[in-house]
Amino acid sequence: MSNELIIYTDGASRGNPGPGGYGAILKWGATEKELSQGYRKTTNNRMELMAVIAALEALNREGLTITIYSDSQYVVKAVEEGWLKNWIATNFKGGKKNRDLWMRFYELSKKHRLRFQWVKGHASNAFNNRCDILATTAADNGPLIIDEVFESGQA
Repeated sequence: MSNELIIYTDGASRGNPGPGGYGAILKWGATEKELSQGYRKTTNNRMELMAVIAALEALNREGLTITIYSDSQYVVKAVEEGWLKNWIATNFKGGKKNRDLWMRFYELSKKHRLRFQWVKGHASNAFNNRCDILATTAADNGPLIIDEVFESGQA
């Protein structure tokens, strides 16, 4: 069995803002687990990030080496290019969005060794394509839960 967890993620929003959803696939060796959830009103970037958070929150062990594949430049660059560290250091100055989710991700990220890898969306990666189906199906078919921070205007 592999000692590295592979996670594929995708988010979707029907309108921006609008109904949205995320999809994630966790792969540990030959074992796979799919996650998805729809939201009543949200944004694409929130769902891209929520897919990563949901996958990390589903783990019951700490200290894992994890590669996360995402087609979101926003998520990948925020982590890999250090944007998030700067946002935290400046308390999200300048109206940086999604502070609630970024801080939730940041706390989860401390528990593991994470590496993000960008993949081209809607292309030849079967796992990314499956995550897209999970995300859009959740957005379209629900059940849709409330993204409370977004809907309260605090995102």
